[in-house]
Amino acid sequence: MKSHASTLLAEVRTFRQNHPDVRYVDLIALDIPGHFYGKRYPIEMLEKVAAGSPLKLPQNAVLLGVQGGLFKIGDYCFNDGDPDANRRLVPGTLKPVSWESQPLGQMLITSDGTEAPIEFEPREVLAKVLERLQHKGIHPVVAFELEFYLFDKKLDNGLPQFARDPLSDDPDDQPNLHIERLSRFGGVLDDMAQTAKDQGIDITVITAEIGPGQFEINFGHLDDGMRAADWAALFCRSTRGVALKHGYRASFMAKPYLQYPGSGMHVHVSLYDGAGNNLLAAHQQQPLRHAVAGCLELLPHCMPIFSPNHNAFRRLGGTVNAATRASWGFEDRDACVRIPESDPRNLRIEHRLASADANPYLVLAAILVGLEHGLETKREPIAPLNEDRSSGTDFPLEMLDAVRAMQHQPVLRDKLGAEFVDVYCENKRQDHLAFQQEINAREYRWFL
Repeated sequence: MKSHASTLLAEVRTFRQNHPDVRYVDLIALDIPGHFYGKRYPIEMLEKVAAGSPLKLPQNAVLLGVQGGLFKIGDYCFNDGDPDANRRLVPGTLKPVSWESQPLGQMLITSDGTEAPIEFEPREVLAKVLERLQHKGIHPVVAFELEFYLFDKKLDNGLPQFARDPLSDDPDDQPNLHIERLSRFGGVLDDMAQTAKDQGIDITVITAEIGPGQFEINFGHLDDGMRAADWAALFCRSTRGVALKHGYRASFMAKPYLQYPGSGMHVHVSLYDGAGNNLLAAHQQQPLRHAVAGCLELLPHCMPIFSPNHNAFRRLGGTVNAATRASWGFEDRDACVRIPESDPRNLRIEHRLASADANPYLVLAAILVGLEHGLETKREPIAPLNEDRSSGTDFPLEMLDAVRAMQHQPVLRDKLGAEFVDVYCENKRQDHLAFQQEINAREYRWFL
């Protein structure tokens, strides 16, 4: 414990030496909907926390809805006295914030690793899955890919406007999947990439996607699944900030335009043993087939995680590479679970179903549980799309159906935690019902 505190204290003191103009640091954590909450600490107080002073925030901050409101979930929020819960600083995450008007720092905090972790905190859910896999001698290597759109900074009556291309205001004149679009938006994209690197994130490939103003960023592969999810979460925060600085609005919304592709979160996962052997490649890749079968079996029950809001369900079955059935295939982007071509050492799955605004900790936890379940049950998967284009099993395409499918699934309750499953499902149900409590102009046009 003393060694841990001394490492944190050294990190804070080094940061102060390198950034003497920073007076405050945002201590942040991801809630259930995938938004950051936290507190802004004076740098002097942060040093005391690093030295061992308690760090407490309300436990129920994790339960916030999409709009920040609290829902009654069991005895939480309204019958529990709104207690504080201990958090800890995450080592290695204290970084400068360059997109704000004043010099700031930021640092991740979490309840995992404390004496009483919050069972439904997303980071804690993933931590328990990773710990269990480690005890079984399974070591995931993970890489995220995130798609997002750039919009004009100003909305038009609440509606997004296309990002202003320096050469044309016509969205149809933006060269999709073309290297030229990377040049046209080079200033903001370069700043996003450099800012992410300043946060310690390994940015690799940048792609201009099909939608106007849509891009994809790939991250490096990591043998630390938690850190990989941290990168995805922190990238979303820094990217939105950098975009505003350049006069744009960056959004990871799943389906901002009906006529253009949605934005996804693609997750590459390979599994290794303690000696560094790829577990999926053993025995003529039979474990790969088992792992795929497990993913596909649990996928219909994980839809509230992969599609966490009403808009995310709009993305499914969309214009490009978004399936409406649980499927798999080799080198097939229409599949939910794609097997990229690779040598046995790098054999992996690419899980393509999650929307870009899903919670990365929970998405990765759900994928790993599917792989784990498949390796345990050793079932054969359905036919790949390469053999049968109609292959696939149905999954819910509406939130309330998805919540019902998730809440009582025994494998998820066991491996993700029953308390988390109950809290998460009720949070999603309440958020969905709250979203419906508004009559829009179209209803009046149709039914008045």
